[in-house]
Amino acid sequence: MGFLPSKSDTSLFTCFTTTATLFILIYVDDILVTGSSHTLVQQFITQLSSHFALKDLGRLHYFLGVEVTWHANTSLHLSQSKYIRHLLHRIDMLHVKPQPTPMVSSLRLTVDGSTSVEDPTFFRSIVGALQYVTITRPELSFVVNRFCQYMHQPHQSHWKAVKRILRYLAGTSSHGLHLCSSLSYSIMGFSDSYWATNLDDRKSTTSYCIFLGLNPISWVSKKQKVVSRSSTKAEYRSVATALTDMIWIQSLLNELRISSTTPRLYCDNLSDVQLAANPIMHSRSKHFELDLHFVRDHVLAKSLTLIHLPSQFQVADILTKPIFGSPFHSFRCKLRVFDKPSHLSLQGLLTECI
Repeated sequence: MGFLPSKSDTSLFTCFTTTATLFILIYVDDILVTGSSHTLVQQFITQLSSHFALKDLGRLHYFLGVEVTWHANTSLHLSQSKYIRHLLHRIDMLHVKPQPTPMVSSLRLTVDGSTSVEDPTFFRSIVGALQYVTITRPELSFVVNRFCQYMHQPHQSHWKAVKRILRYLAGTSSHGLHLCSSLSYSIMGFSDSYWATNLDDRKSTTSYCIFLGLNPISWVSKKQKVVSRSSTKAEYRSVATALTDMIWIQSLLNELRISSTTPRLYCDNLSDVQLAANPIMHSRSKHFELDLHFVRDHVLAKSLTLIHLPSQFQVADILTKPIFGSPFHSFRCKLRVFDKPSHLSLQGLLTECI
């Protein structure tokens, strides 16, 4: 029997035997134990309890504010409904009229333009709490990240927009991620950017989401650190950032002795796909050649497949800008975020979202 620690932020140890694998996730004094053998899991808990005082809470149902609901041993629903309701109760918005989306698509916010909020500390605490909600609500990543950019000087217009997020949560508090068992360990990513979207400094937004099989396991929405002089440059930076995360995920799977297929990354900028495969176009891209060579090396080594995808199918679009109406709900569904379903409606809902 052997143990291998991972390189993740939390402590993850993997125990290998000749016939079974045990995974142990440790966060301070909270521990999750799972594996391919129920007997091995019970043996480990028994041995651990002989050395430390611990309480076995049984099957996973609550961990660090995340509620876990099981469905027929083949899927689980991760939500933060209790955490969200507590947040809404704290600011007396538990019974407000819900909004269908977290942000108006036409909203254009800047660092200036209205009076400052009376209590900036309160604004920061609410936005900080919303950051934690994005653990199971990836569709909120863009809007929450956007308001994090106004932490230093929040205005009334910012607070009004944050209250719309809270109204959206009031109507979707039981929504969360639905993860399904799958025989496929393929890594598939969607990368997108929104060029020069920030009105204060004209920096672009990078976004991507990465799936393992059918399940989203990593997503990002953030402002790029430098100004991109073209949409192709902004998109390519997003591709390079997404590729970095995909490489890390593949490395983690290798540590866990899980084999996966060549990662596929979808972007909606055809120039990026051409640049990654055609060195003749190099003269047009000297201003971002480090990212260019980084992606191209992996494409030429066939350790990444970069694929063009029309914008209407780009799942990461929901992570780059405010979207309204049916497109928002469609992308949210494809991110596997929906209400806690009943057992009878589960299969039909999953099929609809594929």
